[in-house]
Amino acid sequence: MKILVINGPNLNMLGIREPGIYGKNTFADLLNLLEDTAKELGVEVEQFQSNHEGDIVDKIQWAYGKIDGIVINPAAYTHTSVAILDAL
Repeated sequence: MKILVINGPNLNMLGIREPGIYGKNTFADLLNLLEDTAKELGVEVEQFQSNHEGDIVDKIQWAYGKIDGIVINPAAYTHTSVAILDAL
C-alpha cells in the first residue's frame, strides 16, 4: 500500500514559528515520525509539502492511479480552497 501525505502552507515552519502555540517539534521531526510509523505498518509513504495551492492540486492529480490513499492537512486551505477539495 502506498500513501501520499500532503501538508499545506506554513507546516514546514513547525518548531520555528510560535513554538509556544504549535510546539517545539520540527517539520523534520514530523516527517521522521511518519516514515518510522509507515515502516512499522509495512506501508510505503510519500510526503509532500507546499505553500502553493496549485502545487497541491497538481500533486493530488499526479497521484491518481499511482497512490492507494491520500492523507492531507491542507492547513490554511482547509476552509478556503475549492480547488483542493475538487481535486480530491
